[in-house]
Amino acid sequence: MKKELLIGMAAAWAALLFVACSGSKESTEQTEEETVQLVKVARVTEQAVPQVVSYTATIEPYKRNLISSSLPNRIKKIYVEVGDHVKAGQKLVDLDRANLAQQKLQLDNLELEYKRVQELFAVGGASQQQVDQMRTQYETAKTSYENLDENTVLVSPTNGVVTARNYDNGDLATGAILTVMQIQPVKVQVNVSESDFTKVKLGMPVDVNVEVYGDEVFKGKVSLIHPTIDASTRTFVTEINIPNADNRIRPGMFARVNIDFGSVNRVVVPDQAVVKRSGSGDRFVYVYKDGKVSFNQVQLGRHMDTSYELISGVENGAEVVIAGQSRLKDGAEVKVVE
Repeated sequence: MKKELLIGMAAAWAALLFVACSGSKESTEQTEEETVQLVKVARVTEQAVPQVVSYTATIEPYKRNLISSSLPNRIKKIYVEVGDHVKAGQKLVDLDRANLAQQKLQLDNLELEYKRVQELFAVGGASQQQVDQMRTQYETAKTSYENLDENTVLVSPTNGVVTARNYDNGDLATGAILTVMQIQPVKVQVNVSESDFTKVKLGMPVDVNVEVYGDEVFKGKVSLIHPTIDASTRTFVTEINIPNADNRIRPGMFARVNIDFGSVNRVVVPDQAVVKRSGSGDRFVYVYKDGKVSFNQVQLGRHMDTSYELISGVENGAEVVIAGQSRLKDGAEVKVVE
């Protein structure tokens, strides 16, 4: 009887163990099934992507001239006002000539003294040192007089517009009296990336939008390319001229410069596929292949409507995940759904 009881208990334990093992196996299979993520994918393609780079800039005059005398002098008359258009060679300012007459008298006296010393030297009555000293004084005075004579009538060096008047008639001018800017053409300067150095060419057409004129496009051309790269910014200065025949564009206006470097074949992916890693600026895309996904870091180019140009990271024709990325990780098994 005791032996039969032991056999019965052993059979019961075996049955329980079988049930427990069966339940564990079913639970494991269910968990594994639940870890397979459902995703949607899209196939990427390579296409021609326009390489238009935009820069912000401020309109500048083609030339900026400060109208001043090389020596302090009193202003006799200023002939123009701010906003006046002037021609090259046009008289802008008359300065007092009283000092000019005084300097002319001093120059004439020094010339007579210089000639007298030369005559004395010829007969042995003066040394070479005396002759040299007198010549230096005379030439210095002559240069000063010529500068003053030239600077008593100030003219415009270029066609342009008067943008500043800093003195009035009768003032003693010690700096720039007027500022004249040439605004036909105007120019902008932009800092272009070092990677585009070989692409920028003199005469290259450029589209410019000036903010005050909305979407209107003004045509410009590359007029100057600086020959060196700024080591701190890895950029180089490019100067662009805009004809401005109607004078509508004015220095100081805000502009957007668009340089077209042509088209390049690039892989393009839906923007839904791009994932940003938390805590960094890195961007990634999950690439699907044979039931699994790989976590590929990508370098983005332009954003175009609902897609991104990729510089690197995904091959042409690959399938990328566009939905269901939230719980994915590198190497995870996935199931594709429509």
